[in-house]
This record gives sequence, C-alpha cells and structure tokens, in this order.
Amino acid sequence: MNPAHQPVLIVDFGSQVTQLIARRVREAGVYCEIHPFDKVEALVDAFQPAAIILSGGPASVLEDDSPRIGTKLFALGVPMLCVCYGEQLLCDVLGGTVEGGHAGEFGRAELTIAKDHALFQGLAGVGELETVWMSHGDRVTAIPDGFEIIGTSTGAPFAAIADDDRRIYGVQFHPEVVHTVNGAKIYRNFLFNLAGLKGDWTMAAFRQEMIAKIRAQVGKGRVICGLSGGVDSSVAAVLIHEAIGDQLTCVYVDTGLMRLGESEQVVSLFRNHYNIPLVHVDASDLFLDALEGVSDPETKRKTIGKLFIDVFDTESAKIDGAEFLAQGTLYPDVVESVSARGGPSAVIKSHHNVGGLPDYMKLKLVEPLRELFKDEVRVLGVELGLHADFVGRHPFPGPGLAIRIPGEITREKVAVLQQADAIYLDEIRKAGLYDKIWQAFAVLLPVKTVGVMGDARTYENVLALRAVTSTDGMTADFFEFPWDVLGKTATRIINEVRGVNRVVYDVTSKPPGTIEWE
Repeated sequence: MNPAHQPVLIVDFGSQVTQLIARRVREAGVYCEIHPFDKVEALVDAFQPAAIILSGGPASVLEDDSPRIGTKLFALGVPMLCVCYGEQLLCDVLGGTVEGGHAGEFGRAELTIAKDHALFQGLAGVGELETVWMSHGDRVTAIPDGFEIIGTSTGAPFAAIADDDRRIYGVQFHPEVVHTVNGAKIYRNFLFNLAGLKGDWTMAAFRQEMIAKIRAQVGKGRVICGLSGGVDSSVAAVLIHEAIGDQLTCVYVDTGLMRLGESEQVVSLFRNHYNIPLVHVDASDLFLDALEGVSDPETKRKTIGKLFIDVFDTESAKIDGAEFLAQGTLYPDVVESVSARGGPSAVIKSHHNVGGLPDYMKLKLVEPLRELFKDEVRVLGVELGLHADFVGRHPFPGPGLAIRIPGEITREKVAVLQQADAIYLDEIRKAGLYDKIWQAFAVLLPVKTVGVMGDARTYENVLALRAVTSTDGMTADFFEFPWDVLGKTATRIINEVRGVNRVVYDVTSKPPGTIEWE
C-alpha cells in the first residue's frame, strides 16, 4: 500500500472484470489496490482505505459457499460503492432480500434515473435513460433500512440504491466496462463527489516515490535485471538505473525469436542512449536447436522458459556481488496470483511469460512496476524519457515468435515470419493505423497451398495477419482494415518474402472470458 496517497480498497469476489474497476479508479488519478474478499478484514486496519469498492462476481449470495464478508467493512464509516454481486451482498448482509428464480439481465440494458443524485451527476436527468451493462441472475427484492432507490431497470427494480447517511451505494450493473456508456463518470462521481478524494495519483509522483524506495531497498547492493526487450522490463531497467546508476547490470538473452531488428534496437537503446551496463547473450542457436521437432505449444513455452533460466543463471553468476533481481512484474500479475476464486492462472500466465527464476538463485526481488497496469507503464516510460514509439509498441509474448509458428519451429520459418511481420507493421505505420490498433502480428500457419507466381507453380506457406482493437485488454474485436492497406500488405509479403504464396486476414473477436489471442 502506498501511504502517500488516499488509497481505495477494491474487494475482489472473482469477477473477470475486477481489474477494470482498478483501471477506472487509477484513470481518475486515485490510488487503489485489489485484495481478495477473504483477506480484507485482516488488512483493512493497516490499509486505512479512504473508500471501498466491492466487485462483482460469478457466485450467488444464496449459495452456502458463496464468497462473503461480515459487517466490519460496512461499519467503518468510509464511502462504499458495491457493484453487481457487491450490491446483492450488501443487501444480504444489511437486512435486505435477494431472491433467485427471476429472469436475469445479461448484456446491454437501460437504466432509468429515479432520483437526482450525486452518483449520477452529469448523466441523464430524472426519468431519462442511461445505457449500462448488466450481468446478474439473482434479483434484489428488498433493500435494507436507510436505503433509497436512485435507479431502476426492467429486470432490476433496485438497480441503483443509496444510503447517504452511511455513504454506502449499490449498483446492479457494471460501470467499469466500456458498454456502460457513462461508467467512468459514475466512478469519478463516487470518488470525488461522494468520497471527497483528491486524485493525486500521477506518474511524476510515482517516479519520485519509487526512486526513493529503490534506493532505500538496494542501498549499495548490485542489481541484475533480466531484460526481455519488451516494454515492461525496459521501463523497469531505466527507472532502476535512474535510482542507482551503475549498480544495475542488465542481462539480455537473445533467443532468436524476437521481431526483426528488435535485438539490435534494444542493445543500442541501453548501451548507446542510456549508457546502462548491458550483457548481451546471443543464445539463438541454443534455443532454436532445442525447439527443433517440438510442436506442442505448452512444451515450446516450457522449453523456452527453462533455457532462459539456465542462460540467465550462467550469466548472473559472472556478475560479482549481485544481491537483487529486477523484474518487470505488473499489477495484473500480482492480482492473478491471489485470485479471489482461484482458477488456472498459472497455466494462463504461461501463455504470456517464460516463467520465474528458481529459488536457489537466492536473489532478493526488486519489482518497481508491481503497482502499475500496462497503460500506466507506458506513461511512466514517456515520463522517464523513453521514446513514445518504443513504449507504445504492441504487446509481444514472452516466448516470442515461437507461439506464432504453430507446429514445428525451424530457422527458415522464423526468418520468413520475421520478414513478413516486419512488412505488415511497416504498412500499418505508413497508413497511420498503428496507434489505432491494440495488437497486430503475423502467424505462419502449418499449411501449404498451391499457387501460381508468374509462369511457375508454387507450393508454399500460408500466412495469417491479425489485428485487434481493445480499450482494456479484457475484450477485443478484429480491426476493420481498409482493403487497400490489406491488399498492399499482402502483395508486398508475397513479392518480398520467399516461402509465402497466400495471405489471409483473421477476423476472430476475443469475447469476455477467452484467454489469449497469440
């Protein structure tokens, strides 16, 4: 917990969009943390929240084993906003009634504003409609004493309730998702109009606070940073170097699976621009030899992870006096590791990471980004002087291109994909579309087709292009490419990349609840 700011405590009941609540709060300039429902009563006295938000969740308060909290949080006297399952729980705990067996509400719904209230300042007027996102099967049928109705919907007669004396508020819908049109305003109204918070969470303040914290933690010790070449570890390294200078040494393990020219860019940035001590290990032959004949995607990830640790361990042993290991751990990683409802987080995370370092290394962790979301890391990177083009790069998975080559990996396939991917991104940038797309990449499919190029018949690979838009990383939709840009891209790839004779565009969306899009 960051004591320099008025902290908001978000109580997680297992909703897949709990992290979006934190993002909305952070976007308003307010510091917050997510903690599981079964841990909050033990930590709340030390945390001293300035406000509390109860998340939604997949359970029913009518179930015997449903996630619950007692009356302690409700009795603290701090402002509370209870969302979806949170509203049903507040009614159940404080003397209202929740019933099953009614028609649920899922998806877009219309909220009728029933009262002029500070929670809805700047929204529709009394009797008018607001578009919101509902996701509930049970229904509140009676609210506790002291509460009043401030909003209704067809399937939720108590869609928004308020007790201004106790400063406790409940909404049956999800203001954090983009489908609730004015959801961000509702959170700001709660934070500023009702909770009276200052909104002093800025990257400039975070930068100075974290530099002081790193110096206090490390002292005169030496720090090793495992540099992946991605945005997170790069920003972490630059921040730590600003704090302790040459006490930091970065180790960059080049797996041979990066995008075209990316290794050279990373080495140049750290050695020439920032003058940060950097050990560059070209282990591409080691990784590509180990992946020969491997087709299973999970085996690929685990192979890459083990080799990465082995190489990093070998290089780290050469650095005298190293006591600390720096990592680009982000807040979503921390939250996933303590999920309120459990789940296959370890397996899911392996899709995006190459694995942690073993305990025998005996290094103490320095994780300066563990309080930040991805978009906040990008803002911090710009604050530290990293070029916007570098920190604004599309997300890239830890195992690199290995998971964008379904089936067996060969040096030839990697070379083909690197060239094709570089052309794809080049055309996106030339068309001014790069910043409108959340993630774009090419995939070399394990399929060959017959084609004709000039007067010759060919039998070559099929390449898939993917581009998705997203506002939060939780859901994504395919990007509607202008046909002329797609056509130009496909023509260049087929003409310039030997080994590809067909290009297709993937229009699959990523609905809520799905895992990955690599």
